[in-house]
Amino acid sequence: MLKIAITGATGLIGSALAASLTSEGHSVLPVVRRPVADGELAVRWDPTAGTIDTKALEGVDAVVHLAGAGIGDKRWSDSYKREILDSRVRGTDLIARTIASLDQKPAVLVSGSAIGFYGDTGDAVVDESAPAGKDFLATVCVDWEAAAAPAADAGIRVALLRTGIVLSPAGGALTKMLPLFKLGVGGKMGSGRQWWSWISLADEIGVIRWLLDNNVSGPINATAPNALTNAQFTKALGSALHRPAVLPVPSFGPKLLLGSELASALLFTSQHVAPQVLKNRGFRFQHPTIEQAFAAILAG
Repeated sequence: MLKIAITGATGLIGSALAASLTSEGHSVLPVVRRPVADGELAVRWDPTAGTIDTKALEGVDAVVHLAGAGIGDKRWSDSYKREILDSRVRGTDLIARTIASLDQKPAVLVSGSAIGFYGDTGDAVVDESAPAGKDFLATVCVDWEAAAAPAADAGIRVALLRTGIVLSPAGGALTKMLPLFKLGVGGKMGSGRQWWSWISLADEIGVIRWLLDNNVSGPINATAPNALTNAQFTKALGSALHRPAVLPVPSFGPKLLLGSELASALLFTSQHVAPQVLKNRGFRFQHPTIEQAFAAILAG
């Protein structure tokens, strides 16, 4: 059995991953900001201050790094954009440099990133070989991934997890959409032509678990193999709920509510992302189609 340290262990993905690992007898070591009680199995850190309990990480088999300020938690002021960037770069740099310095180094670091790396790609299908985009989130992802370099330089296998839209009834984008669609007042956003690359939470956890066990490094797109346009996605959601999904949401509405830059990044950027590394290496998705994903999610 493995001993695995997880940052962001209380978040949507981190908590599901911790539950999955502990259910099979693995030992999970949360990396937390709060004080750690005597005898508690946890590691205290403060990425802003650049401090971490290095000794507590000795002997871990793997590290999964998922921590970072929420992209859609607040409107994008200049100060919050700086927080989004700093929370990812400083945290990743601290984790990478710390585990690189250990006497007993972990075998693997799975470090979070996002398909925001690619920017707006229109209708083009992109895989892990595609270049970075030029917008704010692309810049964040480039710096975020680069911050993991000290771990790779120390001989630790580093997998960069470029995650798409994670679908779960417990949080994320879907929970914001469900109330409207259940009332029958949902529909496509803007033109609906923008591509959404999604993954079920179960498959996201499956990808991370697979990366812990398989000798794969570098960027990995954590997206289902069947991306959809927003119009196709919202139609499928309405169908799964047995509700109409015919009321379009004009783009100016979310842009007024969230701010133009954030709304564009979350809802109107087009990204048709292929999980080519996972395909090439034979990863098996539980929910390769949106119909399978919605059936599983809405039944829970």
